[in-house]
Amino acid sequence: MDTLLEWLALTTSAMHSLAAWLQPATSALDLAALIALAAALGWASGLRLYAVLFITGLTGALNWIHLPQGLSLLQHPVMLVASGGMLFVEFFIDKIPGLDSIWDMLHSVIRVPAGAALAAAVFGADSATMAVAAAVMGGTLSAASFSAKASTRAAVNTSPEPISNVAVSLFEDGLVLAGFWLAVKHPLLFICALVVVTALMLFLVYALLRFLRAVLSRVASLFGQDRKSTRLNSSHTDISRMPSSA
Repeated sequence: MDTLLEWLALTTSAMHSLAAWLQPATSALDLAALIALAAALGWASGLRLYAVLFITGLTGALNWIHLPQGLSLLQHPVMLVASGGMLFVEFFIDKIPGLDSIWDMLHSVIRVPAGAALAAAVFGADSATMAVAAAVMGGTLSAASFSAKASTRAAVNTSPEPISNVAVSLFEDGLVLAGFWLAVKHPLLFICALVVVTALMLFLVYALLRFLRAVLSRVASLFGQDRKSTRLNSSHTDISRMPSSA
């Protein structure tokens, strides 16, 4: 418990310093910034849901950005402790080969709806139409990023060494932080970058699925050869045991 509190305090201090360096913007976000924020929340939820909840709430609590009313719950102290605690757990589990894929499987039914809900919450208090459109966008982006993450981890876990897994996980951590910062500070640039990143993710999913299909096919063929060899050996044994005719 003490370790968790120390980690939360260190993270809060770091975010506070970052907010001061970025010159806090407490004014309301314009339409482009709201769209970028909704897209960022949906996309990043497919990678790091608890990081999204914690970072969004913390930046609002530190007055780095003025959160829309639908997201104000995230900056409540109880919510910050809960999301920060889950972020602490996820940060380490995501870097352990095997456990990361189990964690992704357990969260496969959570991340996409959560991404849609967070994106909708950006507009929920102001426009029902925009909220529905944002939910569709957020859910789609969350599904795309989650598919890329899960398929990448499945491919990386075929390697026996753990370094590549840790490197990929740290890259995802940095990608979420960079995406959130870019969405808030340069929304139009983020939207353009998101189009490119999403296209690359979809291509990555396609390529990795082909790779995994080839690996599974190879494994299945090896087992098939073993079974065939076993049957042949059994047949030869049976023949050798048959009595010879006079």
